[in-house]
Amino acid sequence: MLASTGEDPPNPPDSRDVKLLPKAHLHLHFTGSMRPTTLLELADKYGVHLPEALTGGEPPKLRATDERGWFRFQRLYDIARSCLRSPEDIQRLVREAAEEDVKDGSGWLEIQVDPTSYAPMLGGLIPALETILDAVERAARDTGLGMRVLVAANRMKHPLDARTLARLAVRYADRGVVGFGLSNDERRGMARDFDRAFAIARDGGLLAAPHGGELTGPASVRDCLDDLHASRIGHGVRAAEDPRLLRRLAERGVTCEVCPASNVALGVYEKPEDVPLRTLYDAGVPMALGADDPLLFGSRLAAQYDFARRHHGFTDAELAELARHSVRASAAPEQERAKLLAGIDDWLAGPAG
Repeated sequence: MLASTGEDPPNPPDSRDVKLLPKAHLHLHFTGSMRPTTLLELADKYGVHLPEALTGGEPPKLRATDERGWFRFQRLYDIARSCLRSPEDIQRLVREAAEEDVKDGSGWLEIQVDPTSYAPMLGGLIPALETILDAVERAARDTGLGMRVLVAANRMKHPLDARTLARLAVRYADRGVVGFGLSNDERRGMARDFDRAFAIARDGGLLAAPHGGELTGPASVRDCLDDLHASRIGHGVRAAEDPRLLRRLAERGVTCEVCPASNVALGVYEKPEDVPLRTLYDAGVPMALGADDPLLFGSRLAAQYDFARRHHGFTDAELAELARHSVRASAAPEQERAKLLAGIDDWLAGPAG
């Protein structure tokens, strides 16, 4: 439970266990997937001083809707990332992220990473990405979780850097890279500045999944559609403020990777009830619930489904439909999708309570 959301209402009686609901996880950041206990151990190993916000046992109090708050969020993230220094650390993080997803009912995970952030510790950009992909392949084999990588550019950096990453991502499409993203502060850097990088990625067969509609309004979602030709939108919740945009997303079947707990933790919405899950769902916009950065926000994948049930009254049938949305929007092979969709039907057909 997130400390910042207050006391959650109880689950309705006779509800099914959301951890047993098969689902795909499409919005999980690399360092942000780390277990808090692992961060403490790695910080001790490397002599990294962690601020109290990362050691207090509760999610840090964050409010990223202003520049200062976003800077604090990024600083905490950067400190955590500095504790990942060896291939063994990368392997541990990926294995544990996979284990946590399996516990939460995930059958498919697309973990998002900017390999340039890890290159200085791992011998360069290509060795960093290869280390990550090797770790993903091993974790998938060991846990049975379908697992792939989405390479994300940083919109705070020059668009030429994004083009370099897009070419690298395409080069490793046969090694487990399935998509290309754009992350960091939406208030910096225009989406159109990264259009060439996304064209490279799309031409190489990768899905386009930039962040938009979190820290800024509906216009950033439109920019992702118009300039980057996104097939998925990271977050996208602010589209709820524009009925025409909602219709467009629904008609095109563009999936929003909604991370409700992080929306509240970052101050995008004041209360859990304010996150427009019901607005998006009722408008027919496909949604894939995601945990975003569990290390900083305190909750993982199944908790997002629990959030929808507790705070927005989603029935088990509606939760099952959200799980279907996540599977259909994933890059999972058709056989894997069919298996997960059948599992969702079985969950819903099974006994409640």
